[in-house]
Amino acid sequence: MTTTKNVLAVVSPHVGGRGIGAGLATLFPESAHVTVVETTDEDPAALRAAHVVITALAPVTAEHLTGAPELELVQCASHGFDYVDVDAARERGVRVCNIGSSGAEAQNVAEQTFALMLALAKQLIPAHTALVDADWALPRLQQSLTELCGKTLGIVGLGQIGRQVARRAVAFDMSVLYAGRHRVAPETEAEFGGARHVPLDELLGTADYISLHTPLTDETRHLLNAERLALLKPSAFLINTARGALIDQDALADALEKGTLAGAGIDVFDPEPPTASLRLLRAPNVVLSPHAGGVTRETLVRIALAAVQNVTGFLSGTAPRDAVN
Repeated sequence: MTTTKNVLAVVSPHVGGRGIGAGLATLFPESAHVTVVETTDEDPAALRAAHVVITALAPVTAEHLTGAPELELVQCASHGFDYVDVDAARERGVRVCNIGSSGAEAQNVAEQTFALMLALAKQLIPAHTALVDADWALPRLQQSLTELCGKTLGIVGLGQIGRQVARRAVAFDMSVLYAGRHRVAPETEAEFGGARHVPLDELLGTADYISLHTPLTDETRHLLNAERLALLKPSAFLINTARGALIDQDALADALEKGTLAGAGIDVFDPEPPTASLRLLRAPNVVLSPHAGGVTRETLVRIALAAVQNVTGFLSGTAPRDAVN
């Protein structure tokens, strides 16, 4: 006889809430009793009974873990896992997994990265706004228009997503630098047009476009602070489709306002959604999007299937994939 396991599906309102959660619940087998909520502490009884928490960007804190004595697994429906207290989970013997090896988000995040790069290179936002206001802005914008071809792209973190970005860079005839803890195999570097592994500071001082694709951890929080942002060339563009807190947002606003950085394309914020006081909302030459890198129709299906398959396997006795603790 199959033992019923309790699954708490927590889907934050800003990524779809109960509507998305209801669809997620239908993917589980009958042996799983699924409760859908929008915040982790919304239903204390369901949390207390949960064997698994599957979370889509909803925080799982040490207090939540204390309130879940039956908990065995926290499954993040994302590549990121910074919204889960991984250390507290480890202390309680609770596994935390993401969907990193699935590559579910990689295609769209890579596309979003290039959408932001192209919007900056071609000045699409100010050009559109000017035309709507009956302003033929070409003479004014012409000096700012540039190409991706022949430029150097610096990728910080050459994981699943970073590699998809590198493949697209080759198609645009860009040179690729990458920074990270480990150098990839020479044949992989060759696949990416002879990509070179360099120290982070060298990458920042050399690249024309810098794109972040590294997890948010204690070590990478504010990885790009004021000192590191000062290393970037005044003609460089910074792209962040990973996690908002990788960058000191005030320091980035300073650089943009002072003109020491050509522009930035930002899809992620700290916190999310951003508050009205965020200076980047009013900074010059920025292109902003609301964490759209992982939420196309196709991507959401892949994310849901990857997360549910990992949980379903775990419930049937298979070791889960992509454990981060």
